[in-house]
Amino acid sequence: MDNDHHAAAWQRISSVASTTGLTLVSACRACADDLRADFAGATLVTAGELRLLAAATDARARAVEDAQLVTGEGPCTDAYIRRVPVEVADLDDATGRWPAFAPLAVEQGGRGVLALPLTIGTLAIGAVDLYRCAPVPFTAAERTRATAYARILAVLALEEHPHLLAALPAWPARPGPQGYPPTVHMAAGVLAAAYGITPDDALARLRAHSFRHNQPLLRTAEHVLDHQRLD
Repeated sequence: MDNDHHAAAWQRISSVASTTGLTLVSACRACADDLRADFAGATLVTAGELRLLAAATDARARAVEDAQLVTGEGPCTDAYIRRVPVEVADLDDATGRWPAFAPLAVEQGGRGVLALPLTIGTLAIGAVDLYRCAPVPFTAAERTRATAYARILAVLALEEHPHLLAALPAWPARPGPQGYPPTVHMAAGVLAAAYGITPDDALARLRAHSFRHNQPLLRTAEHVLDHQRLD
């Protein structure tokens, strides 16, 4: 049965790729369409620390995936750390689990979510998140098909980001993804120098500003690098 799901997933991805090309984004779109998800995103983790939004099917997916980066919590992080699928039928009921992320996801229209780890053998490289705009749980068959898609997405992710194979997790291991893309760290350094604060405090200000203004963390960081200030 698993082989049937794997073959069906490849067939669906190949059909989409015939017109748009075989990419991680096109594969995510095929996965979302096949599993009746309204939008989807894939986030990769380098050395257990730096996170990269590698694919998003639309603006909602980019916003919700970035919200996980800003808040430091959410289904992607849980699936990556635990290396098991994480499903929540209604994010409106998940504020106790993800107090910062869940309201932001709901604002973007996300209600149900299924997150699956992206793994190659024993190497975990990230997670794929499938969102529904209605609080409708995924069926057992859909979860099995999603697992097949996750295996394929992991292979495509490594093809597009081969450096992940050489990025070994930090030791001693941290409890979860702690870092941010280089642009964010550079912006934190600019703020630290401008305001005479520590890099950690500068990073906290970046995250708080993004959260307060409901904008992607990378956009806030790019603004700081362009203007040498936060506001």
